[in-house]
Amino acid sequence: MIIEILKSKIHRATVTQAELSYVGSITIDEDLMDAANIIAYEKVQIVNNNNGERFETYVIKGERGSGIICLNGAAARLVQVGDIIIIMSYAQMDMEAGRNYEPIAVFPDANNKL
Repeated sequence: MIIEILKSKIHRATVTQAELSYVGSITIDEDLMDAANIIAYEKVQIVNNNNGERFETYVIKGERGSGIICLNGAAARLVQVGDIIIIMSYAQMDMEAGRNYEPIAVFPDANNKL
């Protein structure tokens, strides 16, 4: 049996920008991406702690060290700058591998730095 399991998450990142006129996605500081083992164009789920919104999009690399967390396109309507979000990625694996897998959790500071 194949299951979907949490692969990694960036827990309590602060939204720094929301760009409605941009083609949809989330731009994430490349340092945070590396720490969470998330790659460009990977599908992620976003949970907004401020308003309860949950949605999916894909990742675009942001400038390394910038602290950028920017929701683009339609997703920009689901956040406000300053909102606290959780960014989660998932992987598929067999049940036995899933029993032993430990997700990566990244806890950035208020400026989205490691």
